Amino acid sequence: MSLGVAPLVNALTIDVEDYFQVSAFAPHIARSEWNTRECRVERNVYRMLDMLSDHDTKATFFTLGWIAQRYPQLVRDIVQQGHEVASHGYGHERASDQSEEAFFSDIQLAKSILEDLSGTEVKGYRAPSFSIGSSNLWAFDCLARAGYRYSSSIYPIAHDHYGMPDSPRFAYEVRPGLLEVPITTLRAFGRNLPSSGGGYFRLLPYALSRWMLGRVNRNDGQAGIFYCHPWEIDTEQPRVAGISAKTRFRHYVNIARVEGRMRQLMRDFKWGRMDQIFLDRVAQ
Repeated sequence: MSLGVAPLVNALTIDVEDYFQVSAFAPHIARSEWNTRECRVERNVYRMLDMLSDHDTKATFFTLGWIAQRYPQLVRDIVQQGHEVASHGYGHERASDQSEEAFFSDIQLAKSILEDLSGTEVKGYRAPSFSIGSSNLWAFDCLARAGYRYSSSIYPIAHDHYGMPDSPRFAYEVRPGLLEVPITTLRAFGRNLPSSGGGYFRLLPYALSRWMLGRVNRNDGQAGIFYCHPWEIDTEQPRVAGISAKTRFRHYVNIARVEGRMRQLMRDFKWGRMDQIFLDRVAQ
């Protein structure tokens, strides 16, 4: 293991959604337009599967039901290659924008679609845009009722679109039989700093992202979680018109560097599936 990192297995996770389904683009791309947009998610997921195969790495794919219905063979191939299929909901609606009834219907539908296509139990769920927080903790009751065994939906940082900075930093039982596995943060300077991937992985120097994850492994003795999206390796994706400079920067910054950085990340750390890292540990 390089860099003296403790031999912990971290969780590599991929949120399977297309570029036009990003929450920040919702004011500019109506859901009614989704079927008219060029879908690029299939080719990008297969690129990621090839990357994982090259590095003998397994991952968890939090997949939209909307995507699964359109690309059923993609779901089957993810499972066939030894990865975990988990739920990202059906249509990438933020949990905080839904009623309790609508949310339950969404997560139940997504679970059913993914299980039918994959032939495996769907144990995990991740809320779009980490949209479970202090104002909608009832979402955990819905997840438990729908039969999920873990969630990875809370990001314990302060952010303008999401976040619950006072939430526990590491996995805990949020409801009987339901584990919440928060997105990884580094505790420093009296606050939680993001160290899990996504836009921060693209924005920050790779060496800093590597150092933060290594510090969580060494100092906290905890497995970390890395997350990314298929569109983050797609330099040729259509540019969305009319978005703000801030949104444009957040979405497109350094996407040409992501694949190379991810390959280096797979060399620098050990990686595995969410269910095997967190649920198997609880069962022991």
